[in-house]
Amino acid sequence: MTDLRIRAAVAADLDSVLAFWKTAAEGTSISDDRAGMERLVARDPGALLLAERGGELVGTVIAGFDGWRCHLYRLAVHPGRRRQGIGSALLAAAEERFVRLGGRRADAMVLVRNETAHHAWRAAGYGPEEHWRRWVKPLTD
Repeated sequence: MTDLRIRAAVAADLDSVLAFWKTAAEGTSISDDRAGMERLVARDPGALLLAERGGELVGTVIAGFDGWRCHLYRLAVHPGRRRQGIGSALLAAAEERFVRLGGRRADAMVLVRNETAHHAWRAAGYGPEEHWRRWVKPLTD
């Protein structure tokens, strides 16, 4: 893992990240576009973490902190690079970021149907809180 580099994304990375998610991420989001990504990086420059190996993008996680809660989104590892510790390294970097910012608990958005992800999140020490349900309202058409 010494050749794994984790760093914050910059604007020049965004198109590559969007393309990467089409291969490595499960599902899509209303914010999966260049404008949404630009807003994320401008508002919270350290939130989008990238894992690179040999200059190749192999993983991502969004570690957003709103000043009160720590939220994890888009933990994605290239399908050919899974089970190599990349996801764990990304989560460790995200959690270190949260602690530096004063965060006390992290939550993750995980698709119900993504059983593979459930195993990975449990192994990382996360668990579902079944008494909560996410309620959403699209603000644009």
